[in-house]
Amino acid sequence: MINITLPDGTKKNFESTVSIHDVAKNIGNSLARAAVAGKISDKLYDVYHTINNDVELQIITLADEEGMEMLRHSCAHLLAQAVKELFPKVEVTIGPVIENGFYYDFYFDKGFTESDLEKIEAKMWEIAKRKLVISREEVSRGEAIGLFAGINENYKVKIIEDIPGDEVLSIYRQGEFFDLCRGPHLPNTSFIKAFKLTKVSGAYWKGDPKNEMLQRIYGTAFPSKQQLTEYLEQIKEAEKRDHRKIGKQLDLFHFQEEAPGMCFWHPNGWTIYKIMKEYISDLLKENGYQEVNTPMIVDRKLWEASGHWSIFGNEMFITETENHVYAVKPMNCPGHVQIFNQGLKSYRDLPLRLAEFGSCHRSEYSGALHGLMRVRNFVIDDGHIFCTNDQIQQEVTYFIDLLYRVYKDFGFNAVILKLATRPNERVGDDKIWDIAERALQQALESKGLDFTVSEGEGAFYGPKIEFSLKDCLGRVWQCGTMQVDFSMPVRLKAQYINLSGNKEYVVMLHRAIFGSFERFIGILTEHYGGNFPVWLAPIQAIVLNITDDQADYANNIVNKLKDLGIRADSDLRNEKIGYKIREHTMRRIPYLLVVGKKEFENETISVRMQNGNDLGLMAVNVFAEHLLDLVKLKS
Repeated sequence: MINITLPDGTKKNFESTVSIHDVAKNIGNSLARAAVAGKISDKLYDVYHTINNDVELQIITLADEEGMEMLRHSCAHLLAQAVKELFPKVEVTIGPVIENGFYYDFYFDKGFTESDLEKIEAKMWEIAKRKLVISREEVSRGEAIGLFAGINENYKVKIIEDIPGDEVLSIYRQGEFFDLCRGPHLPNTSFIKAFKLTKVSGAYWKGDPKNEMLQRIYGTAFPSKQQLTEYLEQIKEAEKRDHRKIGKQLDLFHFQEEAPGMCFWHPNGWTIYKIMKEYISDLLKENGYQEVNTPMIVDRKLWEASGHWSIFGNEMFITETENHVYAVKPMNCPGHVQIFNQGLKSYRDLPLRLAEFGSCHRSEYSGALHGLMRVRNFVIDDGHIFCTNDQIQQEVTYFIDLLYRVYKDFGFNAVILKLATRPNERVGDDKIWDIAERALQQALESKGLDFTVSEGEGAFYGPKIEFSLKDCLGRVWQCGTMQVDFSMPVRLKAQYINLSGNKEYVVMLHRAIFGSFERFIGILTEHYGGNFPVWLAPIQAIVLNITDDQADYANNIVNKLKDLGIRADSDLRNEKIGYKIREHTMRRIPYLLVVGKKEFENETISVRMQNGNDLGLMAVNVFAEHLLDLVKLKS
């Protein structure tokens, strides 16, 4: 007798060995038709996997996250099969699932074109309709090498040779096509009903620029055509909001090949940057932080002592002088410890909160650079809190309050939290890890916040909380972080005198809210589509005259607004007023102030919002008060 327990506690009994599909059919025919896999002890199995002992079982369908991943993984295999049928000499490499889709890398010396994508997608539809059964087959390493060597799949042979140990490997077949894969997969190709190939690009084998260039085809798949359509519409909207396009349209910044991954800020973009820096600097000061500044170039010895040389050495920019090797700093942490170490600290001095807007550099691969989202030069709203074990929870609680206030002011109300706990390889004893993890968890629970626990995903030096934002398109961006560090204070001998009069290593909390100014401005630009809230807008109001007779009056208004702290400008060109309104609407300036003969005679302005709303005639001081109230409220 085999006893199977379902998630709701229901038990199903079977006389002999039973498949996951059989269990689903026992529950109901509709579930059997929808079932794509089963989860046993947190491991996924194909729907025809047989069960021969008592287990707890969850039936997986395409409505589940795991089912969605299986769909995309099977679609990647479908892509590879289509490519092989159309281009038999192409060699396949790897085809993983990624966020919202999948890709597959191929070795093809001629390269794929956009028209090739259309042919491949058509072939995929044809194969899907064949309703090919997708079956699993276990083979030895030697058998697997023989299978792929026999069809000249040299990259697959390399992959198999790099797999450590002598584990049994699995092959998945669908029709005449087969691929090396751990699985699981859909029962057959007919489950794939909604997919789209999105683009083709280059990618190095194993991500190493020294290796040969491969062709990477990206795609996406969803359980239904409606979901696919909605996603593709979201992609179109995301393309419209691409911060690189908007940055050019609004004259915010640019990048050029002489300084890859390093931003040239134009006046408008730098204005946003300065507003953000002034905002966060004032807020940190209110919350007990002291702002510091540390050198940009530091001797290799310090990076070796901190442990960063062995971990980040390949990502550092190096310079040498007078027989010394220096690194351009990739982070500010070791420098802050040097400030802490100047003068012996007492427990009475703790917590000590230091903040820095330090310019950091990392040697990212050029292929990974992406506008403001992935750069080589960036500034973190960096902060380090030096405290005792007993102060961790309190400091984390204070930080969470501060972080939520900042995100709300910038228009983000949906925050996703993840608590990452101790990994297998770590420093520090379990007692200290217990204290740190408990402090982070209690801080989150005391605020009544929902969070998920990611077991084993903490840093080697301590657990952490990751704070992610959801933008207007539902995309998730990991920005803020709170990390507990046991390692660096020991490495760099950061100690204080405790209550008993003995030296004790301080606890170091690494924290950031924006993550980096560059990336956060990129996120803001796409979230708002360039329509920044008035308190962030580089130009808050522009005065437009109708004829030259109002030019002096328009300039006087601009000067009055500037005196009140409003970022104002004028457009006195001899152009029709409708043309000027359209142009500055495209520039996303929040308020367009029109002055003609009537406004000049009455000493007023005609106020029009960027979204087209007409607020009518106002006195300049009334408008200024209205705008400054919005700035104060961060509205």
